[in-house]
Amino acid sequence: MPETGTDIGIGIVGGGYMGKAHAAAYSVVATLFDTALRPRLEMVCATSSASAERYRTGYGFARCTDDWQALVNDPKVEAVVIASPQDTHRDIALAAFALGKPVFCEKPLAETPDAAREMVAAAAKAGVANMIGFNYVRTPATQFARQLLAEGRIGTVTSFRGEMTEDFLADPEAPASWRTAGDANGCMGDLAPHPINCAHALMGPIARLHAVVETVHATRGGVAVTNDDQAHLQLEFTSGVRGSMFISRVATGRKMGYAYDIYGTHGAIRFDGEDQNALWLYTTDVPEAERGFRKILTGPAHPDYLPFCQGPGHGTGYQDQIIIEAKDFLTAIHSGAPVWPTFEEGLAVNQVVAAALASSRASAWVSVADY
Repeated sequence: MPETGTDIGIGIVGGGYMGKAHAAAYSVVATLFDTALRPRLEMVCATSSASAERYRTGYGFARCTDDWQALVNDPKVEAVVIASPQDTHRDIALAAFALGKPVFCEKPLAETPDAAREMVAAAAKAGVANMIGFNYVRTPATQFARQLLAEGRIGTVTSFRGEMTEDFLADPEAPASWRTAGDANGCMGDLAPHPINCAHALMGPIARLHAVVETVHATRGGVAVTNDDQAHLQLEFTSGVRGSMFISRVATGRKMGYAYDIYGTHGAIRFDGEDQNALWLYTTDVPEAERGFRKILTGPAHPDYLPFCQGPGHGTGYQDQIIIEAKDFLTAIHSGAPVWPTFEEGLAVNQVVAAALASSRASAWVSVADY
C-alpha cells in the first residue's frame, strides 16, 4: 500500500472527449476528496505527435507521446487510464498489467467476451487495482437508490425497467458517419453497456434474456448503416425477478435517458438522468391519503455529494461523476482492496451484450452464462 500523501504518476491513453474528462478529474480529485494518493499528470498519448502535444499543453501533462507502449513502459507512469477506442483496450491493459501497473479502462472493456476474459485474468495475475468506467451509476442519486434497495425500503422487488435513450441519430436525413459503421459504434456496442451496468448495480446479475436488436434507418445519404439503432430486451435476473430494457440512439426528444423504474411490494423507485440530482421514491408506510411519489433532491446526506457542494439541491454534473471515478480508482490503488466496478463487471457486461446480439439473431431466449 502506497503511503498517504504519496504522488502517483498518471498516464492517459487518448486525449479526446473522455481523455479530457479524465485529465480534468485527476487535476482536482485530491483537492475535492483529499485522497491519500495525490495524482500527477505525467503523460498523455494520442494518435499523432501534434495532437499529443496539444493535449499536453491544454491539459497540463508533463510529457506526451504518440506511442502507447512508450507511455505504459515509462517508469514515471505508475497508473494507466485507457480512454482510447475499444479495439485498443486489450493490448494496452495486458501490457500495463505485465508491469504490475493499475489500470482504469473506459467502457466497454473489450470487443468480445473472450478478450475481456483475458483482461480479467491478467488483472488477477498482476494483483493490482483495476476498474472500468461506468460513470453514470456513480451519481449520488443512484448510489442512494442502491442503499434503499439494500435496506429493503421498497420491500421485495417485483420488476425492473431500464433504458438508455438518446436522439443523436433520430433524424433519418442525418448523414452516415463513423457512428453508423461497425458493431462497436452501434447502439449495443456504445450505449447498452451503461444500462446493463445499471441493472447489475441495482438488481444483480442477469441470468437469461430475449432481445430484438434492429437498425431503424438502413441507409443514410445512400450509404448502408452496418450497425444497430435500438434494442428491446426482456430480462430474467438470477434473483428470479423479471424486467425489461430499451436502448436507442433514435429516441426523438431524449438527450440523456439513463432511467429506471423499480417496483417492490412496499414501494417504488424512479430515476431519470435528465434530472440526475433527484430520485423519486414511493413507499406504502404512510396513510393512503398521503401516498404518492416524492422527489428527493440530492444533497450532503447522499453518497459522494458533500465534497462538491454544501448546499442540498444545488446538484452535481457529468464531470463530477468522472471525478468520483478517479477518487474510487485512487482508493483501490491505495487500499489494495477492489472497488466496484472492476474488470469482472466489464466482462459481465460484455457477456450480456453478446447474449443480446445472439438472442436477436436466433429470436430466442438465451443464457448469459453461455457467452
